[in-house]
Amino acid sequence: MKKQQWIVVATGLILLLSLYFLGRTKPHASATPAASVETEKQLESGSILETAKSRLSPERQAWLTAKESSVVRGDVVEQKIKLYDELATFWKDSVHIFEPFLYYLGEKSKLENSEKNITFAAHLYLKQLKGVEQHALQVWMANQAADLFKQALKLNPDNDSSKIGLGSSYIFGATGASSPMEGIQKILGVVQKDSANIYGQFMLGYGGIMTGQYDKAIERLNLVVQAEPDNTEAVFLLAEAYERHGENTKAAEWYEAGKKFIQNPEALKEIEKRISELRR
Repeated sequence: MKKQQWIVVATGLILLLSLYFLGRTKPHASATPAASVETEKQLESGSILETAKSRLSPERQAWLTAKESSVVRGDVVEQKIKLYDELATFWKDSVHIFEPFLYYLGEKSKLENSEKNITFAAHLYLKQLKGVEQHALQVWMANQAADLFKQALKLNPDNDSSKIGLGSSYIFGATGASSPMEGIQKILGVVQKDSANIYGQFMLGYGGIMTGQYDKAIERLNLVVQAEPDNTEAVFLLAEAYERHGENTKAAEWYEAGKKFIQNPEALKEIEKRISELRR
């Protein structure tokens, strides 16, 4: 399996387990801009990297400091690309801290200016942030994704996946939009031209849950599971949308349908408990 494929598979597993162990999808108030939580400190990349570095041994901290200051002359761009690749590998493989890995992967892709690499990093941010509980960290990740999608759209303005990705970043709180609804409108622009765009329908369903529009989420997610019956995340999101809409019987049916995807005994136990509660 290629390196990028492994990352996607691992991230999918993290997302699935996060649905049960890190908390369920949380709706935003539709009238409240997602990125305008005035009492919450805005996280910056520098502080995230420094916090991650503080968790390392003194020897590894010294190695990182030397690496970070190693680019001084010559072909700076190519040196930085090589350095960021090395740092991304270090954070992922040696110490298993995901945020710095994502950051350096994204920065490397920006310098490469390759649409393929940029969109891969951007979508990886979106996949990962769904399982993040800390709102400020989720917003930081959404902002990183949005910056990458914007660069990708400069390279290819007609890429619908990047348009949906940018809209999704706004749903999750990226700055540049007045509310999550603005992100939904961007995705709607794609889906209205191509109703068979399942990624767009899925993100509209996700956005409907986050903005409390459960009836619309149900409509969109039903389209997704009809087209992709084995879309695990869509199945469980549809179950949650029905539950939040007060349709407990339907919710229980979809949680039951989702059990076949789960091998983790603890997750299965949680699902069965929820089904039992819904059927009372």
